[in-house]
Amino acid sequence: MRILEVTWVVWVLACTAAAAQAAVPNYRAEIVHTYPHDPGAFTEGLFYLDGFLYESTGLEGHSSIRQVRLETGKVIRKLDIPAMYFGEGIVNWNGQLVSLTWKSHVGFVFDLATFKQQRQFHYEGEGWALTQDGKQILMSDGTPQIRFLNPTTLAETNRITVTLDGRPVHNVNELEWVKGEIYANVWQTNFIVRIDPHDGHVLGVINLSGLLPASDQVVGQTDVLNGIAYDAKGDRLFVTGKNWPKLFEIRLHRVDPVGQAGR
Repeated sequence: MRILEVTWVVWVLACTAAAAQAAVPNYRAEIVHTYPHDPGAFTEGLFYLDGFLYESTGLEGHSSIRQVRLETGKVIRKLDIPAMYFGEGIVNWNGQLVSLTWKSHVGFVFDLATFKQQRQFHYEGEGWALTQDGKQILMSDGTPQIRFLNPTTLAETNRITVTLDGRPVHNVNELEWVKGEIYANVWQTNFIVRIDPHDGHVLGVINLSGLLPASDQVVGQTDVLNGIAYDAKGDRLFVTGKNWPKLFEIRLHRVDPVGQAGR
């Protein structure tokens, strides 16, 4: 079922990019800057705050939460997640760091400055990714739905369904709040979708195919595109992938119906 869902997502996004650009804008990326990234980091969650990247990594026995220096990729603080958990998305909220696990139905709240655990919380379904809009925390679970959580209680308050041309988009993964929109990786694709947070419809599709050069890819190690972070003060957008050796600052350019970059 997971393979069929991935195939369907790729087909829908590719067909929409080719045939419906006037209705759903498409974007390409210009690389502004390239930074080092730990190729051993199976990236699940990513955000930027006060000059640093915060990153969560997955896989049982290898999951961690890290504070990373952007310019060098150096890990300056690291918390290993207990081996029974597969670490997933993270988000900052009011001096805290909230994290998910994949199939364990349990999340954690840590002190952002020390990574000291403060409490646990529970949720139904899988945990994939987190972001926040300044008022609520947003959560993806691998389905077409995005949940809205009360940031204090972490109880669900609402949901939206992500749709592209009226059809649900499955495997919505890593999330980032960017200028009033939700940016989301679509798992096992090279696409990021830009989502209207009010009703879930896709506002645009970002194609990042070819972003990581083949010369930087290691067979059996380099995995899929995943990880979006936004520096709101500097208006900088960062992306990376699972076990990628590089993290990119990118600038988006709209592509017109005949494939030329728009202004």
